[in-house]
Amino acid sequence: MLSGRRRKGYPAEVEKKTCTTKMAESSEVAVERKHVENKKKAPKRYWEETQNATKKVEAEKSSDESKQENTDKEKGKLTHDEWRKKKKERTHGKFISGKTDPFPGDAPIPEERMKKFQRGNKLEVPAGTRLKLRETLTRSEAGSDLAQNQSARYDLLLTEDAGFLEGEEDEDTCTISQEDIAEAVDITSGSKYFNLHLTQFGPYRLDYSRTGRHLLLGGRRGHVTCIEWQTKNLMCEINVMETVQDIKWLHSEAMFAVAQKKWLHIYDSSGVELHCIKKFNDVLRMQFLPYHFLLATASATGFLQYLDVSVGKEVAAIPTRCGRLDVMAQNPYNAVIHLGHPNGTVTLWSPNQKEPLVKMLCHRGGVRSLTVDKTGTYMVTSGLDRKLKVYDIRAFKPLHSFFLPAGASCLSLSQRGLLSAATGDIVQVYRDACGGAPVTKPYMAHRVRGTVWGVGFCPFEDVLGVGHAEGFTSMIVPGSGEPNFDALDMNPYRSTKQRQEWEVKALLEKVQPELISLDPGMLGKVDNATFEQKHKERVEAVGYDPLAHKKFKPRMRKRGRSSAGSVEKRKNKVAHEDQRDVIRKTVGERMEKEKKRKESAKVQLKGGELSVLDRFKKVG
Repeated sequence: MLSGRRRKGYPAEVEKKTCTTKMAESSEVAVERKHVENKKKAPKRYWEETQNATKKVEAEKSSDESKQENTDKEKGKLTHDEWRKKKKERTHGKFISGKTDPFPGDAPIPEERMKKFQRGNKLEVPAGTRLKLRETLTRSEAGSDLAQNQSARYDLLLTEDAGFLEGEEDEDTCTISQEDIAEAVDITSGSKYFNLHLTQFGPYRLDYSRTGRHLLLGGRRGHVTCIEWQTKNLMCEINVMETVQDIKWLHSEAMFAVAQKKWLHIYDSSGVELHCIKKFNDVLRMQFLPYHFLLATASATGFLQYLDVSVGKEVAAIPTRCGRLDVMAQNPYNAVIHLGHPNGTVTLWSPNQKEPLVKMLCHRGGVRSLTVDKTGTYMVTSGLDRKLKVYDIRAFKPLHSFFLPAGASCLSLSQRGLLSAATGDIVQVYRDACGGAPVTKPYMAHRVRGTVWGVGFCPFEDVLGVGHAEGFTSMIVPGSGEPNFDALDMNPYRSTKQRQEWEVKALLEKVQPELISLDPGMLGKVDNATFEQKHKERVEAVGYDPLAHKKFKPRMRKRGRSSAGSVEKRKNKVAHEDQRDVIRKTVGERMEKEKKRKESAKVQLKGGELSVLDRFKKVG
């Protein structure tokens, strides 16, 4: 530490003192270290010994496995893929600490939940299917299974559930008033019960948008208004100065159709008239098919017409020959239109046929109203015979029949299967009307100020809209709406940008009207009779059956006489023999006919002179 050189700025005595101090400190540290090293180690506990022994065994095991893997790989017993697979099997279900997972793999999914998301029966690929088609079908089936598993697994995240109105002991739920329900629920839900007093231009028909956010009202005397009903914001309000028969939203809340006294008119959400379609005259009822972009209209002249709103062209005009068409509904499952007639029949229509797909006799009197559930399984009708009937469309047979004292003028089914039926100024809601035991009493009931003209459940909300002579009433119906929505299809909270993107995607995926049929599942099936049909057409075109005889296999010859070219020539010679026989036979028949014709012409020439018209006579 000491050096002959003195530090700059320090006297000699201070420097000497500093060096001696450092030496003393270093000697103390050395003594302290020596004392610590000589300290006795604490005795090991029994659990520490067990842990150390376990770690030692696991370390030896892992080293043996790595040695075995290296030796296997070096010896060339396993390929690289096999070695990786074997390694994965050894380490499967193990953590970094070396412990094994007591529940390896994905959690099992209950079968009931899997059945909930099942998309039809599994497709069995027939034996004679081509390789490319078989691969496509297998890939499609695998994608369907993956979607089913993921939907069933993530169903736990859908925490919302539908709740119903439950009364106290010996209390009937239909006696509970809307005011009591609005007071008992929270402020947001209570605001969904309201009345619009519109006495001047009634009665009113209504229609909710597919997202459930917007409401469209149309008064009989020309009043048309669009409302964002949850926030009570008025989008537009106009008076068309003409009788309004029906109103309907189109593919989005940006456009709607109004069936006026003479023609069909299209307006935008701000009330500006976009189109006046004079081909569609005297329209009484309308239904919009969202996946086909088709507006179906039923007129007073008995015509069922389809308008493609994406291109603005008429797709079909079908004369039903059943008189005035003022009862209309659509099947959301297969886009088939249901029409009710004054003679008590219900007919099912598709734009591809001029005749009805099905014709059912449902009532002894005229049909007043009808509706179909979203699964396409049940149809509910009401008639002048004051009966309410539930039909199974799959078998076209009635399931239940109820007698109402005054009949039902308007019907509507909710997303959860609740049925609303309006009689005069009373609206009744029935629970489990389509399945199970016959219903004896209504689930809820409400009286409005005027005669009911139209009812409709709001999508994704526990709300029932009622249009009547005195305006509009919004009822709270617990358990009617679907609590969970598919944001890729219909998102109630979407922005303007999301709506525009969805519209472009929907236009690209538009279903053609030619595909509308009773069973839409037929489109995804393989036609087993295709091979036989193709073979029959080929036989008719060629004139002989190429598969009737076994194919000729030429015998192998030596000395280079079995080259590819010579073998092909021998095959062609034999292959054309059947054709030669057919051609010879045909030519022979033709020559015989020609010979007979000439002989008959000679006989006529000998018998007398031929006239000019004799050339048109058939000979033979």
